[in-house]
Amino acid sequence: MFTTLIDVENLAAHLADPDWVIVDCRFRLDDTEFGRREYEVGHIPGAVYAHLDEVLSNPPVTDNGRHPLPPAEILIERMGQLGIDSSKQVVAYDDKNGMVASRLWWMLRYLGHEAVAVLDGGWPAWLEAEQPQRSGIEENEPRPFSGEPRAEWLVLAVDVPDVALLVDSRGAERYSGEVETIDPVAGHIPGAVNYFYEQNWSENGRYLSPEQIRHQLQAVLGETNPNKAVFYCGSGVSACVNLLALKHAGLGNGRLYAGSWSDWVTDPARPTTKS
Repeated sequence: MFTTLIDVENLAAHLADPDWVIVDCRFRLDDTEFGRREYEVGHIPGAVYAHLDEVLSNPPVTDNGRHPLPPAEILIERMGQLGIDSSKQVVAYDDKNGMVASRLWWMLRYLGHEAVAVLDGGWPAWLEAEQPQRSGIEENEPRPFSGEPRAEWLVLAVDVPDVALLVDSRGAERYSGEVETIDPVAGHIPGAVNYFYEQNWSENGRYLSPEQIRHQLQAVLGETNPNKAVFYCGSGVSACVNLLALKHAGLGNGRLYAGSWSDWVTDPARPTTKS
């Protein structure tokens, strides 16, 4: 069972395995059809496509962020439509080393499905290794997916003031409020510390060793139990990279404020700060 990361070689060895489901999660905020177009041009053979807005998000119910988390019953239905059931090993990938794919990784684990991993290096690593690709659209036969949400992993805006530690996963310039090109308010939630999700990667675009990630994250966590730490970003997507890294480093599961900054700033009564 692969539960955090998988390399190109191991995935390539299982392309014909009927108990594996591969999901392409490529997406661009500034061009929401980019991922679907690129998938149709070329993708890992057997992969189905999951659109961030249409499959991995939902009209606001749990939160009012830019990519609201679907309620559990909708998530369960959509995972089944991707061809996933309890017997499947799932592999998610994108072209940003898991920035979007980690959202699917977190969602499945949130529902209790442990056999899910993100392709280390993503689509660029697959191309670099000269592995096969396929064009067009592929679909899996729907499967009866069942799951129970781990409610303790999900944090809502009302819970934020009482969390043990809040970690902002955005880049330093957005955390400080120096730059904000996406959301209407710049800055961060008071008391949050900053750990940019890209710090989990090396210069070659692969994840750092579990030991190095552990060292970096422990410096951020301090005395806080990793399972109590809450991660957020702009809309509950890239923060999942940090949750993946936390698990890969053997530190625990962490928690996700799924609405994140884009949800937090919808209420002007909620405090914000710049630094």
